[in-house]
Amino acid sequence: MKFFQDLKSKNHKPRFGGLEIFKYIGPGLLVTVGFIDPGNWASNMSAGANFGYTLLWMVTLSTIMLIFLQHNVAHLGIATGLCLSEAATTYLKPKYSRVILGSAMLASVSTSMAEILGGSIALNMLFHIPIKAGSLMVLAFVIVMLLTNSYRLIEKWIIAFVSIIGLSFIYELSLVQIDWGQAAASWITPSFPNGSMVIIMSVLGAVVMPHNLFLHSEVIQSRQWNLKDDKIIKKQLDYELFDTLFSMIVGWAINSAMILLAAATFFKTRTPITELPQAHQILEPLLGGQAAIIFAVALLFAGIASTITSGMAAGSIFAGIFKEPYDIRDNHSKLGVIISLVIATVVIFLISNPFNGLILSQMLLSIQLPITIFLQVYLTSSEKVMGKYKNTPLSRFLLYMTGIVVTTLNFGLLVSVLN
Repeated sequence: MKFFQDLKSKNHKPRFGGLEIFKYIGPGLLVTVGFIDPGNWASNMSAGANFGYTLLWMVTLSTIMLIFLQHNVAHLGIATGLCLSEAATTYLKPKYSRVILGSAMLASVSTSMAEILGGSIALNMLFHIPIKAGSLMVLAFVIVMLLTNSYRLIEKWIIAFVSIIGLSFIYELSLVQIDWGQAAASWITPSFPNGSMVIIMSVLGAVVMPHNLFLHSEVIQSRQWNLKDDKIIKKQLDYELFDTLFSMIVGWAINSAMILLAAATFFKTRTPITELPQAHQILEPLLGGQAAIIFAVALLFAGIASTITSGMAAGSIFAGIFKEPYDIRDNHSKLGVIISLVIATVVIFLISNPFNGLILSQMLLSIQLPITIFLQVYLTSSEKVMGKYKNTPLSRFLLYMTGIVVTTLNFGLLVSVLN
């Protein structure tokens, strides 16, 4: 049975009043959690500490690309009633779909590793719990949350977590002096300082994440009604765009705040950051003990929330291989969640440097990302899949250009690593 079936009815026609649009806010914020996760913290802190404001443009570019991609994949979910994984299994030959979805599961494991690791690092900051023990605590908590809570309840928790993270950074920024003129210029001016390519690709991988594309196409169906009514589908697409824009702007602001904070503290004092605990320790003498605690608390909420959504995405990808929707009561969805989270935790036990693990996980995501993007654009451009809701020529062009830009940047990463 469809996980979201109890949230919708084929015959229900929602009232599209002035406040109705706010009922659609939620799925986009679940996706937002995925790009304000601990992997972003590592990438953004490195960007700000090593290069000041100069890499803010990458957050802007990534967010613009993300809006195109997330709206497009949500479009797939609304128009077809299928998530990206289900659609790939349904419309591609098995030899292609299995390879693509297998790589997506590997990307999900990489994501989960970063999320669990970030939460355990925060527990270490706050309570001096060893990283490996903290990883087991985060793993246990998230699995219990996913197996015992409804989607709507999880959505409410995630919205609360995002709010706490956002408020935490507002407080942190109030304690430092930001050069807003330089920041404004850096948001729109591309710059490639020497030695920055790996960090640029890490920022890209941390913002535009493969598992989020799979997740959004699934969770958007929690707001779905009457697939046969064109008027309602059109309204859903309009309201989904508002949800996506609002949520992505929130994510852009929080990601930018991370770089701003690092630039105004660590870069200003010429203090290189090699690990998140180091950032926590240095913030205390610079901004006070309260700021350091709030930094760690925000990281803990980010780690837990993003681990939850990463697990949901893995369940959706794995269930889709069997042409099934995500349903935590179904064995395939449960297995996908457990595979991703447990293997990720095992990897954490094998790595020696947690901070480098966070950075490398984002690089792995950016390498898999073009595969997911071109899969998505192929499906949403197909009349067989989307019918009259297929991509327009302009949308198709913009989406393919996005895929080409991401692929080019990945090639640049490969060259920089080989050199």
